[in-house]
Amino acid sequence: MKNLKIKKLLAVAVAGILTVGLVACGSSNSDSAKSDTASGSDAASGSYRTLDEIKEDGTINIGVFSDKNPFGYVDENGEYQGYDVYFANRLAKDLGVKVNFVSTEAANRIEYLQTGKVDVILANFTVTEERAQEVDFALPYMNVALGVVSREDNVIKSLDNWNKDDSIIVISGTTAETYLTENYPDIPLQKFDSYATAKEAFQNGTSVAWANDNTEVIAFALQNKGYTVGISELGNKDTIAPAVTKGNDSLREWINSEIETLGQENFFHKDYEETLVDTYGTDYEDSLVVEGGKTE
Repeated sequence: MKNLKIKKLLAVAVAGILTVGLVACGSSNSDSAKSDTASGSDAASGSYRTLDEIKEDGTINIGVFSDKNPFGYVDENGEYQGYDVYFANRLAKDLGVKVNFVSTEAANRIEYLQTGKVDVILANFTVTEERAQEVDFALPYMNVALGVVSREDNVIKSLDNWNKDDSIIVISGTTAETYLTENYPDIPLQKFDSYATAKEAFQNGTSVAWANDNTEVIAFALQNKGYTVGISELGNKDTIAPAVTKGNDSLREWINSEIETLGQENFFHKDYEETLVDTYGTDYEDSLVVEGGKTE
């Protein structure tokens, strides 16, 4: 009898343990399901703040370059400057909020929008069909094409009949990388994440040429002796525009309205004259600037 009672007590204890275990497992699975559901919901709606949420917070996060003078860079006082930064400051002012600049690299621009790290990208972002599938572009504020800069003692005027032992420098995540990969797959590419490292490598002679936005290569040639732009337009002419997270219609529509309004005061020509004229002079102004989102 004594052994029988002990067996019954053990059976009850084991059953209790199993019950607790099952409840615990059930609770864990339930929490996990809730978490997965929430994550799925967030992914579906996009990680972004609406226009009203930005206003309520009082700060807008704008992604800009910190090493691409004269479009986005940090000066000797640690302040952000440049064509894109000038525009960003005006956006924040007219929205009635402070601006928080977030330094980005070309390859991170889409990721920063999709993860909610920034509300807007103003970092020489060329509009392409592929990118438009992942982000939403507002109206353009600049024209751009691809260009190729090389040394004066070996000017590259064509990419046809390329020497397979030579390479071209590109920035990862740029239209130059995409264009060359698709149209000149046999040309070796040296890829860099930042403009600073690309410039340093080019100046050190690691490649015979550097392909990038024509605005960038023209600026480089003007600022550095011994270099020239042998190809000023490569591929299609494109535009640069602000980008927001896919589906953030309230912010995109406000930016569109703002660009149209700014066009009435020739804001982007003033921006050019304040930030770009020292680099490009006045000859390029009308061909580069887009006022009010109108490219024609």
